[in-house]
Amino acid sequence: MNEFDCIIIGSGPAGITSSIYIKRAGFKVLIISKNESSLTRTEKIENYYGFEEPINGKKLNDDGIKQAKRLGVEFLEKEVVSIKYEQDGFEVITANQSPSKRYIAKNIVIATGVNRQTPKIKGTKEYEGKGISYCAVCDAAFYRNKDVAVLGNGEYAIGEIEELLPVAKSVTMLTNGKDYIENRKINNKLKINQKRIREFRGTEKIEEVEFEDNSTQKISGVFIAQGIAGSMELARKIGARTENNHIIVNDRMETTIPNVYACGDCTGGILQISKAVYEGTVAGLEIINKLRNKEEI
Repeated sequence: MNEFDCIIIGSGPAGITSSIYIKRAGFKVLIISKNESSLTRTEKIENYYGFEEPINGKKLNDDGIKQAKRLGVEFLEKEVVSIKYEQDGFEVITANQSPSKRYIAKNIVIATGVNRQTPKIKGTKEYEGKGISYCAVCDAAFYRNKDVAVLGNGEYAIGEIEELLPVAKSVTMLTNGKDYIENRKINNKLKINQKRIREFRGTEKIEEVEFEDNSTQKISGVFIAQGIAGSMELARKIGARTENNHIIVNDRMETTIPNVYACGDCTGGILQISKAVYEGTVAGLEIINKLRNKEEI
């Protein structure tokens, strides 16, 4: 059995920041993460403090992980499938876990971000960072006065569309054969294409979408906005309150379950690195204070 003061689920900016604070305070912390942070799919970032020139998202993410490892934060590359109550803490369950390997902690931080599902459409992987994006707030400015599309059909897609409409020349919702949510605020400005997609094509960058009926649509960028967050499933398994696919937290990043915290994209609001780092800091400091107070009793 492996016991920790804190287990953090997720290795993006929020989770890494929490781990750095907790480890530097002298506590034992483990990060469990299987999927890469969505930050790794960002070609360049130029709105984050401290970088004179734009920085590649994968490099920023990798540097954060190296920083945490240098300080002694432990890492486990496994998919988390559940969290359950244990005496004086929680057990984090991973996929295909050996009975002899158990991960127990007094505190849990859910920092898995929003699970932006990668569609199984030809060309998606090839054009990530080359016209295919996962964050309208981050990248909308690069598509000013250009024709763009949002792949999705739900509330998350609507949010991305709202960010793009004031900037882009035109915005098309690509539902890929699915029904879509009506939204009176934007439907009169929005094009909707419900055809099933065959592939994304282009040369250096994405240039067009080809549909299964052989028709095509010229496009300069596609924003992926489909799927739900895996963090929601984890939160619900232990009874933490969620709402509109976000985990509900207070100003100390505490969920409705004592000693379970959430930070980063999974708490909603603006999906920005600066927010994730702030919330990771708050969660880390709250956990440190709680652990220290228990030691003094």
